[in-house]
Amino acid sequence: MIAVVGPTATGKTDLGVALAERFGGEVVNADAMQLYRGMDIGTAKATAAERRGVAHHLLDVLDVRETASVAAYQRDARAAVADIAARGGVPVLVGGSGLYVQAVLDDLEFPGTDAGLRAALEAELAEVGAAALHARLSGLDPVAAGVILPSNGRRIVRALEVIELTGRPFSATMPRPGPARYGAVLIGVDRDPAELDARVDTRVTRMFAAGLAEEVRTLESHGLREGRTASRALGYQQVLTAFDTDGDLTTAAEETARATRRFVRRQRSWFRRDKRVTWLDAARPDLLDAASALAHR
Repeated sequence: MIAVVGPTATGKTDLGVALAERFGGEVVNADAMQLYRGMDIGTAKATAAERRGVAHHLLDVLDVRETASVAAYQRDARAAVADIAARGGVPVLVGGSGLYVQAVLDDLEFPGTDAGLRAALEAELAEVGAAALHARLSGLDPVAAGVILPSNGRRIVRALEVIELTGRPFSATMPRPGPARYGAVLIGVDRDPAELDARVDTRVTRMFAAGLAEEVRTLESHGLREGRTASRALGYQQVLTAFDTDGDLTTAAEETARATRRFVRRQRSWFRRDKRVTWLDAARPDLLDAASALAHR
């Protein structure tokens, strides 16, 4: 198995398709927002032409009103990997959603949930803020607190919920270091930060020119605003805000680019912590050959 990971706008999609072509493989999507039907422009989802006849799995499997679940993704992605391998193909996992990649490749557990407890914690989050809950988490599970950003209220709430439900540290459910499942080769692609920032700006400009606002309007009629995950996606959230305020899409594009650049830095930090990843400069002219050599190791 091959996993192609790294920040947004580095060229993972093209490389993943090319590796699948070279090794007789099929692509398994690991981008959380590309799970959603209709979210095409804003997620830079590969078109049919860009897929070049390579089978893709776990694209367009959720309605925008549904909440993405890493546990459900883990189940479905591992089933896809098993199916591809059983037919003699090479699974090529491609995406920049770090937790989704880990869900496939690592022994990541997903304890159950309790609606009442979750609601109480979310109400407390709204009242006192993420920093206060993060301080509580630090006292209960310093390891988990060390890897969850103090601003990430959603993950803090989940960590506290798991601790309350299981009586175990949330960190006990986090992936342990070790070999990746399936003997996967992890290939990271990145670019010079200034170059990647410029690529992000160009991508966002093209998305708005290609009709991102119209795509959001269409998805509104399919319940986008009801979707807790989909409505927060980069680009979609900013366009919805524009619709609700002054309708200024120029400002929405600028905000999308800024938010995406921040997201790129978080992705880079996440994947760089994984020492199993071998990094390649996505700008090198022999990228496919270099990645193929890694896959053969």
